[in-house]
Amino acid sequence: MPTTTSSFVPEGDPPRSEESPIWTGSPSQWLNAGWFISCLIGAGVLATIAALVGQPLIAVGAIIPAIAAIAKFLTVRSTRIDVTTERITTTVGIFSRRKWDMELYRVKDTMLHEPFLLRLVSRANIQIISSDRSSPSITLPALPNAEWLRQQIRTNVERLRLKRGVREMDMDIER
Repeated sequence: MPTTTSSFVPEGDPPRSEESPIWTGSPSQWLNAGWFISCLIGAGVLATIAALVGQPLIAVGAIIPAIAAIAKFLTVRSTRIDVTTERITTTVGIFSRRKWDMELYRVKDTMLHEPFLLRLVSRANIQIISSDRSSPSITLPALPNAEWLRQQIRTNVERLRLKRGVREMDMDIER
């Protein structure tokens, strides 16, 4: 009787040839600074009103801003960005997760955006425009060392285009 053997690939992605990590991390919680301040003020106002009116039940309403702040915290905390020499993988979601890749050879342009409040804490956003139909534009928000990462992405985009023989061709058709 012939025997069959099967190989089991463990959970996670199979190793990719010649691909190595450049940067892995999550966006900064500074993205939520406005939310955190608003929730703190909202909870403070509700607690003050409860104390002035003498209705402790109103103070229970302070739980709502706290829950909103925790939800925002977890949303950013559960976002993972992996930049390798061949692709950018983004994973988002607290309970249900979504994951998508952008192949670097499809990148058309990168832009660095440094909003004032993020500049104060040495963070910036990287916007990437690609020829990928499923995700033509992605933003990597509130990252440290963003200019260095953007240059690493650009370098690998050029390397992959040369390796694959990919040329960018924009066609403007007017009717």
